[in-house]
Amino acid sequence: MTKLSVSAVVVALAAAVYSTASSSDLTLPPQAVYVNPLSWNVLGANSTLFRNSSIDQFFNPTNTTSPFFQVFDPSFLNILGPNANFRTIVANPGFAFAHEAPIYDAESNILYFSSNDGGPLGYNGWYNNSVVSMLNMTEVEEAIASTSGNVNIQIQTLPLPDTVQMTNGGTGPYKGDLLLVTSGRALLPPSVVLVNPVSPYNATVLLDNFYGRQFNSLNDVKVLPGTDIIYFTDPTYGWLNSFRPEPLLPSQVYRLDPSTGQVRVVADQFINPNGVAFTADGRTAFVTDTGVSDGFLGYNQTYPATIYQYDVDPATGSFMNRRVFAYADTGVPDGIQLDTMGNVYSGCGEGTHVWNPEGTLIGKFFINSTTAEMMFTKAGLVILDEETIYLAQIQAQGTNLVTL
Repeated sequence: MTKLSVSAVVVALAAAVYSTASSSDLTLPPQAVYVNPLSWNVLGANSTLFRNSSIDQFFNPTNTTSPFFQVFDPSFLNILGPNANFRTIVANPGFAFAHEAPIYDAESNILYFSSNDGGPLGYNGWYNNSVVSMLNMTEVEEAIASTSGNVNIQIQTLPLPDTVQMTNGGTGPYKGDLLLVTSGRALLPPSVVLVNPVSPYNATVLLDNFYGRQFNSLNDVKVLPGTDIIYFTDPTYGWLNSFRPEPLLPSQVYRLDPSTGQVRVVADQFINPNGVAFTADGRTAFVTDTGVSDGFLGYNQTYPATIYQYDVDPATGSFMNRRVFAYADTGVPDGIQLDTMGNVYSGCGEGTHVWNPEGTLIGKFFINSTTAEMMFTKAGLVILDEETIYLAQIQAQGTNLVTL
């Protein structure tokens, strides 16, 4: 996804829309703003406050300077905690080095992530690969302990082999390794890959085809909790971003059993399935459809920007009983993570949006820019914002993504 600008229409949203918040008796942490939903439910037929676009018009009725915590429901304060803090920890303007595939290794306190594959600031395409980097969170913690402002920690790029082309999704650690899915590049196939997180960073390809047919461009991956079964999404973004041939398969979600090699489809009927996640008990799955974003075809706001929820069949592992969990009001819901309270986080138009387990939008980590992914660490929630990495020091903790 590319970075989005804020429309002057939204920046000019009147203070009157926010009037009820000033009288709220909520105790807000610094950098938090409460916006009462009742204050904008009726704007009036002649209002100039309506948004025409969910792509380049953000919802910031208080005109608050980012980054900040945008609170829509008091329950969001349980996520933030009383001493929540929001700051930049890495910045590299001009290069989308921090896009997706976040993997946090708590033992080493290192966060891994990939650069943008196909975006204008990713500097890759048909002839050039994306990169995977690592950030030492211990260095981050030491730096932020000495200042209340922003810091800029040096990252390190991993020298991965050529079998790892256009990394876009990651999870783990998976039995000690990084579990990555790649979008492929040119005629090089998309794949599911294990990478040793220490030098020489050797890679083992687990899967690069569906019974002889190349996948379109794998996007995201998670492991079903309590098992070693791998689930991954396969949209058409490689073709839509001009670094893969025209798709030859439907846009689907797949299940791979590494012990037997069996791979099969578990969900379909998407325009572009993107993020995937599970509840901690493994009974419920979430899949985002980012159909609004169509690469060189442009944007179609009548297409999904939707998170779908499924039951996981305990016998077959297939996804059943599809229903809408949430629809993103701005941008598209890209990568998806859950916290231990069952709240759902997704990278959207203005930052990271958070819904409670019932699908109600309760708050946003508002950074005034499109984000794709985020990851919980010991230090807090790390948000990947292409040219910048943010850290939100909050009290919520993420679900366990480690496979032993």
